[in-house]
Amino acid sequence: MNKDIEKIADLSSDEAVCNLLENIEDEQSTVFTRSKSLKPCPIGSSVSGVCCKNCGMGPCRVRENTEGLCGATLGTISARNLARHIAAGASAHSDHGRDMAHLLALTAEGKAEGLKIRDELKLFRFAKNLGVNTGDKSVNEIAKEAAEKAMALFGQQTGALDLIKLAPKKRQEIWEKYKVIPRGIDREVVEMMHRTHMGVDQDPENILNQAIRTALSDGWGGSMVGTEITDILFNTPVPLAAKANLGMLQASEVNIVIHGHEPTLSEIIAELADDKELVDYAETKGANGINVVGICCTANEVLMRQGIAPIGNFLSQEMAIMTGAVELMVVDIQCIMQSLGELT
Repeated sequence: MNKDIEKIADLSSDEAVCNLLENIEDEQSTVFTRSKSLKPCPIGSSVSGVCCKNCGMGPCRVRENTEGLCGATLGTISARNLARHIAAGASAHSDHGRDMAHLLALTAEGKAEGLKIRDELKLFRFAKNLGVNTGDKSVNEIAKEAAEKAMALFGQQTGALDLIKLAPKKRQEIWEKYKVIPRGIDREVVEMMHRTHMGVDQDPENILNQAIRTALSDGWGGSMVGTEITDILFNTPVPLAAKANLGMLQASEVNIVIHGHEPTLSEIIAELADDKELVDYAETKGANGINVVGICCTANEVLMRQGIAPIGNFLSQEMAIMTGAVELMVVDIQCIMQSLGELT
């Protein structure tokens, strides 16, 4: 990046990021420098058309008055491309929920060291919404059955997801009218991928109806499962105040950055940061303590439950490493830039 002509302030509204960009070596690659050197793909504009690469005959670039090799039109290809993006996003969010359901089951069985049910009231509500008869059962028995019911939502083939009934009644009526209520989480993602393959569903409106159903299987299925169980295991958040930005990295402490989407490991790391044995050990190495900070969605999880400072968003993750102040960045799933490996 030529700093003589580049307006660094145009790259980010974050002053800390701009300060770092001013001081890095010219040949150092970051998301900000790559955004200047890489040209946007022209496919997708009204002039160049859209691209379909769903089969081995392609890729085909199609404009308004042309068709793909299989005869697919601009509308069909556009709908398929959007629908596949939705399926990918729904599967990522929902797989997070699946992992949380599995973790709830392990916790109920006493197989998840360091974890316990922290919000019993939310557990009872969650279990009831899934059709669990709580009766005289223990908390762990209810948690185990709720976890099993939650995991069953993924493989469910018929009917409607239990958690759909939590939506406003009028909204449910609209979904029923247009027949987009999801039957099962994995069921809708798989059907979406099938329908958008070459030679299957060719009606744009019908494809987009399934895309809506797939999105709902995430929002009122996988994502809701993940959200509810995270609160059950780590407590329901309450409003609090915390400082933010890269300035929360401490020169005199061991800086640990937690980054990703699934908060299980991050919550435990945040809790252990004040452990006397660990703090004493850090002090024997010349540090004044352990400073845990966050990036991306995991940062928000530990922020709203433990007040851990978020030092940046997705675009800031490389910057955190480049400060030279980070001893450890712990990543879990999603939003992890491949370029981080080159910086460490």
